[in-house]
Amino acid sequence: MTVRPAAVDSLGMWEALVGLPEQVAEAVAASSDLRGLPDHDQVENVVVLGMGDSGFAGDVLQAVAAPFMPVPVTVVKGYEPPDFIGTGSLVFAVSFSGDAEETLEAAASAYESGAAMVVISGQGELARLAREWEVPSIGIDDTIPRARAALGALAIPPLVVLEQTGLFPGAGQWIDQAIDQVRQRRDELTRPGSMAEEVARRIGRTIPLIHSAQDLGAAAACRWKTQINLNAKSPAFWNVHPELDHNEVAGWGQNGDATRQMITLVNLRHDAEHPQITRRFDLVAEAMREVVADIIDVQAAGEGDLAQLIDLAMVGDAVSLLLAGHEGIDPGPAPAVEEIEQELAGPA
Repeated sequence: MTVRPAAVDSLGMWEALVGLPEQVAEAVAASSDLRGLPDHDQVENVVVLGMGDSGFAGDVLQAVAAPFMPVPVTVVKGYEPPDFIGTGSLVFAVSFSGDAEETLEAAASAYESGAAMVVISGQGELARLAREWEVPSIGIDDTIPRARAALGALAIPPLVVLEQTGLFPGAGQWIDQAIDQVRQRRDELTRPGSMAEEVARRIGRTIPLIHSAQDLGAAAACRWKTQINLNAKSPAFWNVHPELDHNEVAGWGQNGDATRQMITLVNLRHDAEHPQITRRFDLVAEAMREVVADIIDVQAAGEGDLAQLIDLAMVGDAVSLLLAGHEGIDPGPAPAVEEIEQELAGPA
């Protein structure tokens, strides 16, 4: 028996999630053997431009590749790239639609500054610019319904490209391990009584607050938050250890009667945590136990940081779709986002 969310799913978001292993493999094939990439010694820094779920590609690169790379990585989610961009920069411009105005403006500025560009884009203005600039470009399968369903198509190509340039050796092995893990997780998620079903049931109508740790966990926690916003149309928030232990934890207790009814703490755990982080999770859970509705721990699985990050993301995506299903919400459309984009496209 295959689990399916109960709500109408007009865009096939659940089917896209179930197809994630194949999407990752297809992204590898689409981004291999690119021509026109800079040599290893020509690259002084790497910059990823992208908004929303396209920007998550930068978060993945920052979390899993940057710690092992010989040059710094910067992720830009806005209109203006950093001033240091120049001929020594390798810039990834990522846009699912190809029309995100922030990414278009930042990419044009980076190109004018002499950066080596790699475009990852659906059909849109960014793809047209890539042809005009004659820079390496990777397309996105137009059957993927939304950017938030394109985790593999958006996040995997930069890792493949970095391996080709020699800046992130071993990326292919990490990607293979990630494919193995998401296949296993898919089998678990599509059976009745999955972990995602249990997490969604326990969150219910409360507001999830997602905590995690370090770069891998920060990327996963942010992903959970945005997927719940977009798919379940629900508020959600996130923070990261050890930073939250120096500020957020002081804010719990004064409004316990309210937060006990409204907030569920979700701890995303992974194998790359610093030893002191385990103690911090325990101490914060003890401090918050009486002022939240529930505390849920979700443990990443898989070999390597990339596999564990994508595993956590896949579970979070499933939880968000199941939360939508429980409320009879169609997860695909996001009217609030689309209305803002339409207003910005019109006259000021």
